[in-house]
Amino acid sequence: MTMGASANVSTQLEGTNVSAHKEPTVTTLSRMVASSPRLQVLGKYIQIPCRLEHKFLSCSGSSSVHTPFLGIEILILTHTYTGTSIGIGVGSAVGFMLLVLATFFVAQRFKHKRQILLKQKFFKQNRGQLLQQLVSPRIDIAERMIIPIDELAKATNNFDKARELGGGGHGTVYKGILSDLHVVAIKKSKITVQKEIDEFINEVAILSQINHRNVVKLIGCCLETEVPLLVYEFVSNGTLYDHLHVEGPKSLSWVTRFRIATEIASALAYLHSSVSIPIIHRDIKSSNILLNESMTSKVSDFGASRYIPMDKTGLTTMVQGTIGYLDPMYFYTGRLTEKSDVYSFGVILVELLTRKKPFSYFFLDGDGLVSHFVKLLADQMLVQILDPQVIEEGGKEVHELSILAASCIKLNAEDRPTMRQVEHTLEGLIVSKKFVQNNVEVEKISENDITMMNCSLKKERESPPECSRRYSMEEEILMSARYPR
Repeated sequence: MTMGASANVSTQLEGTNVSAHKEPTVTTLSRMVASSPRLQVLGKYIQIPCRLEHKFLSCSGSSSVHTPFLGIEILILTHTYTGTSIGIGVGSAVGFMLLVLATFFVAQRFKHKRQILLKQKFFKQNRGQLLQQLVSPRIDIAERMIIPIDELAKATNNFDKARELGGGGHGTVYKGILSDLHVVAIKKSKITVQKEIDEFINEVAILSQINHRNVVKLIGCCLETEVPLLVYEFVSNGTLYDHLHVEGPKSLSWVTRFRIATEIASALAYLHSSVSIPIIHRDIKSSNILLNESMTSKVSDFGASRYIPMDKTGLTTMVQGTIGYLDPMYFYTGRLTEKSDVYSFGVILVELLTRKKPFSYFFLDGDGLVSHFVKLLADQMLVQILDPQVIEEGGKEVHELSILAASCIKLNAEDRPTMRQVEHTLEGLIVSKKFVQNNVEVEKISENDITMMNCSLKKERESPPECSRRYSMEEEILMSARYPR
C-alpha cells in the first residue's frame, strides 16, 4: 500500500499469540500491519475505517471489536486523500468550466457585434439618415417611427406565410401583433433595387405627414433588414374592389357606395390642398381603397405618390399607374398634375355605378368602360350599363353622380374639376339630396368629347379623320393591357 492510495485492505493474522478472549485494539492492529503486511485469520469479517500514515494505520471509530480476535479476518478500509490531489481536481474542473463560459461569451459577443454591424449596413443602405431628415426635424419623432426587426419578427411569427394578407403593387403585406398588443399591417418590399428603396423612403416621408381619417395611418418602419419594412394600422375588412365585385347579384348598398365615394374624395382633396406640399397619389384604384369593420374607407399604397412643389403646376415623370384608371393625358405627356388623380377618381365613380372592372370591360364595338359609359350618358341610355342594384336603390342622385363622374374623366385635364370641388359637390348631395352646381361646373358631355373618348380607347380600329394620332397610339397601348399591376 502506498501513500495517498484509497482502497479496501484485507490483512491476515500470521501466528500471532493472542488470547482467544482478548479483543484487538487500534494500537495492536497498527503494530500488526507495520510488522507483517499479511496476517493469517479465520472466520468472520471486521471492518475498521483507517488511514495509512508512514506504514502505520490510524483508525477512527471504536478502539475495540466485540468479537473474539482469534480466527477473525479483519477487513480494514482506508480512505486516503492529499491536499495536492484535491487542489488539482478542483482546479481542473473550475478551469474547464471557465474556459467553456469564456468561449460562449466570446461567441455571443461576436454574434451580437456582427448583428449590429449588419443592421448598420442595412440602415445606411435603406437611407436611414435621409429618412430621419424627411420624417421630422425632431429626432425623437423620427426615432419612434423606426421599429427594431426583432419586434416585427416576433409580431409576425418570423413572417409566417400564414400571416400574409396579400400583396400590393409595391410589396407583400403581413398581419402582426406588436408587444403593446396593437394589430398592424407590415408591408415588405418585393425587391431591393435602388428605385424600390427610393419609393419606400418616399412613401414613409409622405405618410408621416398625413393625418386624415380616410388615409391609412403609418405607425413606423424598419430599416434593419435588407428589405425595408413599413408598419401601418391594420384595416381589417379587405378592399373596395373585393366588396364591390363579390360573386352574386347583390354587392355594396347604394348608400354605402355613395358614402365611400365621398370619403375618397375627402382624402384626395386633403392630399392635394391641405398638406404643406401637395401630394399626388398617382395610383388611385378600387383595390387601393381599404375598408375597416364599419366600412369606412382608407386610401392606401403611396409607393408611387409624388410631391408637387408649390411653385409648379406639375411634374414630368416616368408614367406610373394602373391600366384602366390611368389618366390618358398623363400617359402621353408624362406631365403629372393633381388632375390625374381626379381622372382616376372618376373611373372609381364609374366602377361604383356600373359594378364593372375598368381594366377588363370591353363593349361589342371595342369601347372600354369609360368610353362606353360616356357615350351612353350622352345618349340618355345609361340604364344599359348601370348596376341593377344601383337603379333599384339609388333614385335621382344616380344620374347626378353619373354627370359628376363624366366631368372627372374628361380627356382635357383642365376641364376636370378639382378634388376639393368634387368633395363639396358630394357633400352637397348628401345634405340636400339634390345636385349642387355652384361648386363644380358640370357641362353636358359634348359630341367632341365622345368622339375623342372613342378614339382613345377603341381597340384595333382605324382612326377616323377627326381623331389625332396621339389618341390612336393610346388605344394601341391601353387596350393591350387588361390587368392591373
